[in-house]
Amino acid sequence: MTGKTAIITGANTGLGFECARALLESDPGWHVVLAVRDTRRGADAAARLDRPGRSTVVELDLASLRSVRDFAGRLPDLEVPPLTALVCNAGLQVVSGAATTADGYEMTFGVNHLGHFALVQQVLGALTTPARIVVVGSGTHDPDKFTGMPAPQYNSADELLRPPAGGLTGEEGRRRYTTSKLCNMLFAYELDRRLGHGARGVTVNAFDPGLMPGSGLARNYGSVQRLAWRLVMPVLRILPNVNSTRRSGANLAALVGDPALDGVTGEYFEGTRRIRSSRDSYDPALAADLWQVSERLVSAVG
Repeated sequence: MTGKTAIITGANTGLGFECARALLESDPGWHVVLAVRDTRRGADAAARLDRPGRSTVVELDLASLRSVRDFAGRLPDLEVPPLTALVCNAGLQVVSGAATTADGYEMTFGVNHLGHFALVQQVLGALTTPARIVVVGSGTHDPDKFTGMPAPQYNSADELLRPPAGGLTGEEGRRRYTTSKLCNMLFAYELDRRLGHGARGVTVNAFDPGLMPGSGLARNYGSVQRLAWRLVMPVLRILPNVNSTRRSGANLAALVGDPALDGVTGEYFEGTRRIRSSRDSYDPALAADLWQVSERLVSAVG
């Protein structure tokens, strides 16, 4: 079987869907695995991609470490080309309450970081080299950037495992989101270090898609905030790093498939530009703490 396969989490809508579309349009050799929580919506997305035989829908719930394990277990049985790319894209933002994953961890941390950490651990051995892993982050992880979001607060990973006793407020919920995006950066850089900065044939890069008014990230906001997101935010597209999901999806797809980026690893891209991430994102002590705790949690699942 010829060709190559990319797994894209959260590929039924928004950035993940547009990344899948751009990959399929860029090269007839690409096959995409739409790793989605709702397979019915995944099937609808595959139909909209309209590339018969070049997309496969597989159930993956990042809020369940057992689901991640089961997803990885199904990969050998898929009739797809060799797996050469993994895009850790899916994400959410819980701004109120005390939502937890199936394993009892705070939902934003559990989905945005821990589920993807587990996925990479499970899938890494199935990659055919040269391969690429792309972790979708966010400029909100950097407190030196004005994003309108509270600065992340990372003291230890253990502090992020549970929601506060009284549940999240809007401010704290948004801070948990920006902190989860810092976790994405720490994870990407630590993974790259552990893979020998490309020496094992796998590159790892992080990506900031920018502010995307058409994304579904605000689905957990209140009604007034959702209305503002729908009606006001599209006007902001004239500002720097505010993009349509289609444009950001094409930029993300380039990180996955552009031959010009062969061998590029350990970098952070804002759209198509390589930039520096936040100061804390390069802290090896924070990265080691996050890795150690994440590894412990994942290994505890039988």
